[in-house]
Amino acid sequence: MPTLPLIDLLILMGWTSLFVGATQKAIWITTSYTPTILTLTPLDFLWVAAACLLFALSLAARTWVKLNEGKALSLARSRRPRPEPLPALDAPPEERPAFERAVSARD
Repeated sequence: MPTLPLIDLLILMGWTSLFVGATQKAIWITTSYTPTILTLTPLDFLWVAAACLLFALSLAARTWVKLNEGKALSLARSRRPRPEPLPALDAPPEERPAFERAVSARD
């Protein structure tokens, strides 16, 4: 499922609820009438707007990180120094590491 339409919908819902809450608060301040929409006050609309906008932000960040994850991993791998190859076991004894000579002498 594409996430861009979902992010756009969350942003639209957040800003719409913010404007509805601001309008409701303006009516509440300027008149003696205290309007509520489905028993939601202006503070409730503010919380809904904050939740929608923060969820849209986190979803966009998660999508961006997932999109750039492969690029970041390949860049990190290219910057990491390559380990030196281990010495071959069939090398002559004088070229083997000291541990290898000790093990072969014990056998």
